[in-house]
Amino acid sequence: MARIAGVNIPTQKRVEVALTYIFGIGQTRAKEICAKLSIPDARRVHQLTDDEVLKIRELIDRDFVVEGDLRREQAMNIKRLMDLGCYRGLRHRKGLPVRGQRTHTNARTRKGKARPIAGKKK
Repeated sequence: MARIAGVNIPTQKRVEVALTYIFGIGQTRAKEICAKLSIPDARRVHQLTDDEVLKIRELIDRDFVVEGDLRREQAMNIKRLMDLGCYRGLRHRKGLPVRGQRTHTNARTRKGKARPIAGKKK
């Protein structure tokens, strides 16, 4: 089991796919990392040498913000908006969609499960 950026990545998957298990690395960045280190597309994690795993770990630590640092940075950005009291911050505080989506219908992911209103007739 290879451990990169504090995450155990699955050993049976291709390196490109396994790297996406790290928060902050998607398909594009995973391909970019493999290209920089000239790791073939078909190579699986359990086939990597210790040296290659070390190079991947060092590259990610040096060039990308991932996992805990990224989560902390995102939380601080949201907290800053809320402290400013700007429109986006107020929407975050109320738990409503931030980017202009409609809320009359939909928006259930942000608003949560629909709650019945007392006394409302159908």
